[in-house]
Amino acid sequence: MPEVFRFGSTKILDWMPLGAFMETPQPLLMDPVDVAVIGSGIAGLFLAVKCAKAGLKVAVITKKEISTSSTNWAQGGIAGVLDTDNKEALEMHVRDTLECGGGYCNEEVVRSVVNEAADRINDLIKHGVRFDIGAEGEYDLNKEGGHSDYRILHSKDRTGAEIERALTKDAHGEIDDNFKILENWMAVDLIQKEYGDVRKGVSGVWCLDPKGLVHTLPATNIVLATGGAGILYKKTTNPIVATGDGVAMANRTGADIGDMEFFQFHPTAIGLDSGDTFLITEALRGNGAILMTITEYREWKNQDNNNPDNFSYMHNYSSRGSLGTRDVVARATDSEMKKSGDKHVLLVTEHLDAKKLVIKFPTITQKLETYGIKIGFDAIPVTPAAHYMVGGIIVNYEGQAKSNGHIITNLYAIGEVSCTGLHGANRLASNSLLEAVVYSNRAAESIINNIDLDYKNNINDVPMWRAEDLDILVEHAPLRTDLEALRVTMSSDVGIVKSHSRLQRAKRRIQHISDEVEMIWKTCKPTQDLVELRNLIDVAKLVVKASISRDDNIGLHYNKDLEN
Repeated sequence: MPEVFRFGSTKILDWMPLGAFMETPQPLLMDPVDVAVIGSGIAGLFLAVKCAKAGLKVAVITKKEISTSSTNWAQGGIAGVLDTDNKEALEMHVRDTLECGGGYCNEEVVRSVVNEAADRINDLIKHGVRFDIGAEGEYDLNKEGGHSDYRILHSKDRTGAEIERALTKDAHGEIDDNFKILENWMAVDLIQKEYGDVRKGVSGVWCLDPKGLVHTLPATNIVLATGGAGILYKKTTNPIVATGDGVAMANRTGADIGDMEFFQFHPTAIGLDSGDTFLITEALRGNGAILMTITEYREWKNQDNNNPDNFSYMHNYSSRGSLGTRDVVARATDSEMKKSGDKHVLLVTEHLDAKKLVIKFPTITQKLETYGIKIGFDAIPVTPAAHYMVGGIIVNYEGQAKSNGHIITNLYAIGEVSCTGLHGANRLASNSLLEAVVYSNRAAESIINNIDLDYKNNINDVPMWRAEDLDILVEHAPLRTDLEALRVTMSSDVGIVKSHSRLQRAKRRIQHISDEVEMIWKTCKPTQDLVELRNLIDVAKLVVKASISRDDNIGLHYNKDLEN
């Protein structure tokens, strides 16, 4: 059984130095591991389990409970063609991905991921993932925006939670004591083998424990599986842990970061004054739900027996209507809201079979009922919200991070934190879980096949955390103020539609916030709030810099000053 460390647990003593509980600061050196995995979503857990089963010593560092990840929040499903003999279907998946990516995808990567999908989905099934079965005994497949065919496996409208359940159960039930999960711990920074030359690799990670003490964890391999950075924006479908930690840490070490201007906004998050941004899965539109403005909805309601699709604004923007790609739908919705002054548009389901919707979308049904909205009877107010960070740490075929195009020894990035070339300028719906499991498997095999036994025996020679004579951060209110200012700036100036002047303003404002936070960082002991804010600032700078540098409108990047 793996050991799961929670604050307050007596078992934590099994793997922590005595100094962690003494008032006098002492070097907190942890036992070395073969693989340190930072993050506990589908990418991190899949790799951790595979490496542990291969006999490697693994530690998973997750800053909340193990299930608090973006994977757990994923509703739609995982895209993939299970019949590998159906070359036409495989080619259609490739074509849809390339088209959605605006011609910016790496076609070789796209083909390799699409062709590997069946094997990796079957791996998930072997892990115990239960995908929905249709009436004829075959998998019930959904269709989502940008897809030309039904190819999305799902578990009702909580696919991510089902995958997380299965992988977590597998980890807890089958892995021995060499596998440890450190819950409520947080990675602070990566440790380089040789400071100033990142290409020589990493040797460990500094970790913040629940009591606020920084430990040194030596590791032969480090895997960043930290997810995205949706918390940069006021409206986001991401959990609170999505603070860009992996990208920020890798960037500070000198890793290559790419495509950060492409931040995907999901078109249909709940749009209520409460501020809740609960996601309404794209699969609902795949089952016939239609987007309308409030005015269009009133016009439709005044007409008898008319197809609601005929009233949708989306036909002015995409031949696919409400099932257009996310970049098109989000930008169209943003435009219509600005024209009308409305705070939201409507997702219409009254023309659909309500009983079937309740069965297929139980999570959404229950959530909507808390707002007094009845699926299949009431229009659902929706608005775009920050959803997915398309850019990230540039990696090779096996998920290895790069610096100036060269491999960084022993450092991997998988899942949303990475930039593989699969998504291009815009991610196709339900390709993210697929990418995560494909690259997780590749990275695991790379680690297992190339573990450096000589380095394992000499891994204790790693630097400890910086001096402990720093002040204790007493006032956290200024951090919250700075975080709010950062999110407001990103939302107003670096959102769905950008401009030269707004980007320059954002650059100035973010630098001011950065200067304030850096003074605190240099003088105070780290806290989770401080580490997260520092990371978000670093990621915000990367997004702004990339947006300023791009001189054309493509995919998710739209600068109105670049209009033809």
